[in-house]
Amino acid sequence: MAENGKSATEKVPAVANPLSEQPSEIASNINYHAQFSPHFSPFKFEPEQAFFATAESVRDRLVKQWNETFLHYHKVDPKQTYYLSMEYLQGRALTNAIGNLDIQNAYAEALNKLGHELEEIAEQEKDAALGNGGLGRLASCFLDSMATLNLPAWGYGLRYRYGLFKQLITKQGQEEIAEDWLEKFSPWEVVRHDIVFPVRFFGSIEINPDGSRKWVGGEVVQALAYDVPIPGYKTKNTISLRLWEAKARAEDFNLFQFNDGQYESAAQLHSRAQQICAVLYPGDATEDGKLLRLKQQFFLCSASLQDIILRFKERRSGKGSWKWSEFPSKVAVQLNDTHPTLAIPELMRLLMDDERLGWDEAWDVTTRTIAYTNHTVLPEALEKWSQPVMWKLLPRHMEIIEEIDKRFLAMINATRPDLEHKLPTMRVLDHNPQKPVVRMANLCVVSAHTVNGVAQLHSDILKAELFADYVSIWPTKFQNKTNGITPRRWLRFCSPELSNIITKWLKTDQWVTNLDLLSGLREFADNADFQDEWASAKMANKQRLAQYILRVTGVSIDPNSLFDIQVKRIHEYKRQLLNILGAIYRYKKLKEMSPELRKNTTSRTIMIGGKAFATYTNAKRIVKLVNDVGAVVNNDPEVNSYLKKPVVLHNTFISYALLFSKATSGIDVVFVPNYNVSVAEMLIPGSELSQHISTAGMEASGTSNMKFALNGCLIIGTLDGANVEIREEIGEENFFLFGARADEVPQLRKDRENGLFKPDPRFEEAKQFIRSGAFGSYDYNPLLDSLEGNSGYGRGDYFLVGHDFPDYMDAQARVDEAYKDRKKWLKMSILSTAGSGKFSSDRTIAQYAKEIWNIEECQVP
Repeated sequence: MAENGKSATEKVPAVANPLSEQPSEIASNINYHAQFSPHFSPFKFEPEQAFFATAESVRDRLVKQWNETFLHYHKVDPKQTYYLSMEYLQGRALTNAIGNLDIQNAYAEALNKLGHELEEIAEQEKDAALGNGGLGRLASCFLDSMATLNLPAWGYGLRYRYGLFKQLITKQGQEEIAEDWLEKFSPWEVVRHDIVFPVRFFGSIEINPDGSRKWVGGEVVQALAYDVPIPGYKTKNTISLRLWEAKARAEDFNLFQFNDGQYESAAQLHSRAQQICAVLYPGDATEDGKLLRLKQQFFLCSASLQDIILRFKERRSGKGSWKWSEFPSKVAVQLNDTHPTLAIPELMRLLMDDERLGWDEAWDVTTRTIAYTNHTVLPEALEKWSQPVMWKLLPRHMEIIEEIDKRFLAMINATRPDLEHKLPTMRVLDHNPQKPVVRMANLCVVSAHTVNGVAQLHSDILKAELFADYVSIWPTKFQNKTNGITPRRWLRFCSPELSNIITKWLKTDQWVTNLDLLSGLREFADNADFQDEWASAKMANKQRLAQYILRVTGVSIDPNSLFDIQVKRIHEYKRQLLNILGAIYRYKKLKEMSPELRKNTTSRTIMIGGKAFATYTNAKRIVKLVNDVGAVVNNDPEVNSYLKKPVVLHNTFISYALLFSKATSGIDVVFVPNYNVSVAEMLIPGSELSQHISTAGMEASGTSNMKFALNGCLIIGTLDGANVEIREEIGEENFFLFGARADEVPQLRKDRENGLFKPDPRFEEAKQFIRSGAFGSYDYNPLLDSLEGNSGYGRGDYFLVGHDFPDYMDAQARVDEAYKDRKKWLKMSILSTAGSGKFSSDRTIAQYAKEIWNIEECQVP
């Protein structure tokens, strides 16, 4: 290829054509970057070099649109939203950018002229490791929608060097290694050397003669801005994701110590600054770990707010007299979960200590500016920070938080004496002498003008349970904003075959920005021609997925089997354990059947993917179990009657005809390693059944359920999170429902504690099969013990796996029956896509803009 690439590049002149849409001129521009923006030694134009040159060519266009967008906002001076999130899970940017710019065909042709295929070049891009799961992916979908809807908005986050981790699967189970996405560089980011803010930690409070206070001393690191362009779909508007990197200054390097041989201490602040953005969610079992996490959160909040305030003042400077009370009419700040809660005391500090506002005025500005999104009811995820740790790291902020707490207590005592007995749980500070903490969610609720949940069920639970007492004080403060996903990345670009069929039958591609138009597919749900085209698009996606699975795991899977997928963070409440126990029971029954009976069963390939947090032992045991089960099941000739040895496949689907001559009966279990956005873009279009089986009342929303439904995949799930609304929209007959309801869960746990639980024999059989050593010698007793007993830490089946197991197996039997009727299944699949219109992040963001942020469209002419 290098020779090919070399000779092809020689034929294409290296000329800068930053804005051309002609393939030959785009090819020249790519070649120009290969030669004049070099990152590699010359004379190489292999796929990797081609990717970086192509990305820089696309970036030329983005930079122009970016500058025009900034200029337009500066002229119009609209109210803007600033979205603060610890995570952004962007995925690959190349295919998304050329898709949103509507130039993918031109780029494909240009690369052909240079001897390369677009698909192969796009594969070279590493996913930006800036997030972990649904929270970060949601933030990225939101940015895509903000740009597409021409809303004046910015994202703010941290530029993690190593992100979460890269997952390796070995004989021992999951192993974590550092993610290498920045090992070379990211072609999408632009460092803004002129945008640097000081961020202080530790230190003390100085009281001035006039009684005002100032935070001094401690250590000060610099926050340097890196901007990533976010283009909207078929619009000039291109907004920014601003990522902060922590640095120390040259003067913080002690040359005297270094020359004295004290190399480590000479660069102490440099090394401490580097730690801040090294890793997403560093382990916090130690005091140092807690301090580092708190540093990260404060670093994000302080740098972002200093930036927002500076921009506000710059825009006011030429406008004569202005007041700080105008700030909330120009600035909306959205906190994505509790991680950026410190924005509240930090905005107060900046207004009072730096801008000299009094408490009442600063509080008025802060509470009218900040809104809070709650993402969870899980107690361990509602952050509580140790007061001593906070006093040590952020002494001025603790003074401000104490004052907020004191004034809240006074307000309740004066206006709501009936709530006085509730104050110990409602107040911001918990003064438990054993473990005094700051309750971040309470601080958000007390200080924000709006609090929203992320699905109807979740918001109802927040109002009825978690925040019920606050609702009685501020009934209008609480809203629901059901999450959504971008239809661009999650259908238009990841499944072009299906997209083209939808466009053909709807006779328009307007659905890409108006997802409600998908409801027009309902009229074709029984049409045989439409069903055939739908089936062929699904099969193309299944074959592409089967090739991918073979490449990364060495397991060949049958595209004629039912592709059954569960991908998400590995967590006990998401119940991957229920899934694998069901697979184990299915395998055991298949082995006990006669070959004749086995022929009548529905063949299945069960795929599970996701990362277990590095210190979450039970989650890691689940990963190990899935892999151990796969190793046994996939190599058992009784349940796998087709070729199993790894086959080298070329980039074509034809090889599959040789692999599978007939539909087979059997089961495969595959763990998909290192799950990320790019892997999801392969798995979701190829899926036919997906599992969203969390214990009811525990998943705030979920967004992968929306992606699967949009791609014509049927859901087996509980009435949890957004499942409730998906089922309403697509029709309950097209959803495989099972399991306890959210309002039944507390009583079921009580019954369990009182010894009233009677396990289903199938559940006992599946556990016993693991204990028999059928899947190897690893000790699974601690994992199985969590499902045993009636109560106690790590026992008592808190997530009701045992209770829901029989209902789950019955629902899976209904899936098997439905899959045998091809026409029925295809109709259900079509109706799933047709009912997904509500779950566009465009709808979600339009609601945020109108009902929370009060911002309006500001389109670049």
